[in-house]
Amino acid sequence: MWKEFKKFAFKGNVLDMAVGVIMGGAFGKIVTSVVNDLIMPVLGYLMAGMDFKTMKYVMSPAVMDGETVVKAEAAILYGNFIQNVVDFLIVAASIFLFVKLINKSKEKLIKQEAPAPAAPKGPTQEEILMEIRDLLKEK
Repeated sequence: MWKEFKKFAFKGNVLDMAVGVIMGGAFGKIVTSVVNDLIMPVLGYLMAGMDFKTMKYVMSPAVMDGETVVKAEAAILYGNFIQNVVDFLIVAASIFLFVKLINKSKEKLIKQEAPAPAAPKGPTQEEILMEIRDLLKEK
């Protein structure tokens, strides 16, 4: 069982997958930063100065007693949801383009490695001589 596990765990595909997961996590953070820090502020500016992080639908407001909160606010944070959807769409599009690029590269590599089709073989010398013999017998 240990041999099987070692064979599985240290096979190239598993290590490649681990590197991919780590790179994907880092890429996700970069995309989140791009969405939160670049895209959403520009969209907010274009939409009359809206801040998507503060967009929410309050179902019941917070109940305060002086400065202490007696009952917390119940709200649907749809602005945060919009940011996460934009985040997801960028990650999904990036992964789609990356997989498409990899598949295209694999196809090119397979075409380059495929041997050129062999020229059609003509009859051998023996076959030609047998045909000549048969034609001479007929005469």
